[in-house]
Amino acid sequence: MVRRYRKLNSVVVAHLVLLVAARVNAQDWPNWRGPNGTGSVSNTHGNQRAPVTWGAEKNIAWRAELVGRGHSTPVVSGPYVFVTSAVSIGKPLPPHMSGRPGEHDNLPVTSEMQFVVICISRENGRIIWQKVVHQAIPVEGAHVSASLASHSPVVDQNHVYAMFGSHGLYCLDFQGELIWEKQFGQMHSKHGHGEGASPAIDGNTLVVNWDHEEQSFIVALDKRTGNEIWRRDRDEVTSWSSPIIVNVDGQLQVIVCGTNRVRGYELETGDVLWECGGLSSNIVASPVYDAQTGILVVGSSYEIRFMAALRLPGASGDISGTERVLWSRTRGTPYVPSFLMVNDGVYFLAHYQNILTRVRITDGREEPGPMRLGALGNIYASPVSDGIHVYITDLHGVTQVITADESPKAVSVNELGENVCASLAMADGSIFIRGEKHLFKVSE
Repeated sequence: MVRRYRKLNSVVVAHLVLLVAARVNAQDWPNWRGPNGTGSVSNTHGNQRAPVTWGAEKNIAWRAELVGRGHSTPVVSGPYVFVTSAVSIGKPLPPHMSGRPGEHDNLPVTSEMQFVVICISRENGRIIWQKVVHQAIPVEGAHVSASLASHSPVVDQNHVYAMFGSHGLYCLDFQGELIWEKQFGQMHSKHGHGEGASPAIDGNTLVVNWDHEEQSFIVALDKRTGNEIWRRDRDEVTSWSSPIIVNVDGQLQVIVCGTNRVRGYELETGDVLWECGGLSSNIVASPVYDAQTGILVVGSSYEIRFMAALRLPGASGDISGTERVLWSRTRGTPYVPSFLMVNDGVYFLAHYQNILTRVRITDGREEPGPMRLGALGNIYASPVSDGIHVYITDLHGVTQVITADESPKAVSVNELGENVCASLAMADGSIFIRGEKHLFKVSE
């Protein structure tokens, strides 16, 4: 009996070691814009190459039918994929409660909604669980190109943190049990266009940015309890840009774009370390940071077009117009889709049109110049990369693949057969595409 026990115990230990190794070595996509916050995954060993061709019946490993509607990006951790959704239930609301008159480009609020977190098997697409975390009549509708579940969740090794803005932030374990929830009040977005900024996480700190038409703020929470660590008011109006957390000179900073300023906050205290003006209103695109060069790239496109690269090591105070602004441009700048940073280049789309530009991070030089992606229409999803290729997906679910180098070349055009507004996720050589009705895993 003792020998048998020891043998079984050794098998269990070996199995656990394999599981831990798999978790450590797996390439996950834990948050909005991926593991590095750049829209790209590393490919140092050359074994994470994603497919470059697929179709309705080609290289589709599985498709999972999703309830409701949502534009949040899928996030991937270990054996799980998580998405959020808003599901309409019950009777239609009276006309006087179903939206704002005259705002024809907004989705009306037509019924009570359930806000849902969905856990899906990464291996076979099976729905493991779906949890209703909140049920309410929405505070407001959203732009027709948005949804009531547009904030992307974030995950760590044990929990998923699902943000629904005015309808709360929820921490669940991987079995679907609610650990804690946090309510921030009602957000009132510009023109009633809805909400969408995703939270950011580092260590035990979870950061939420809350820019709207009333008193805006940024808040840091203890991810274990949901308790506030610090909160700072912001002199800003509505934005949809998500914060990023980066290491600058050994110091963790939260960087948030806004209409008036892009600011760097000390993660530990919430103190403003530096700030820079020049962006437009209606900020949507999230910033990107290159750790090797210490360069941050920000941009916007609404009533004005502006994009700039800022050198952050040693930055302090107001750096507007100083030598820390390495380069800037006022044409072809991004609006809805966020930047993609891969190798030594930054890719971005003009407004949300099918014109892609690649510039060198260090000096802003265009290489080779704007490229019209003739196979694509309007684009709301942000581009992604596996370090070898760049993937750009339009609203009709058509993805154009190009090479990720100084002279990008067209590789393929792929039709999914379903509309796509959410940004793609990449993990372990697979692509996860959230369509209008399904989540697809594209894999060879």
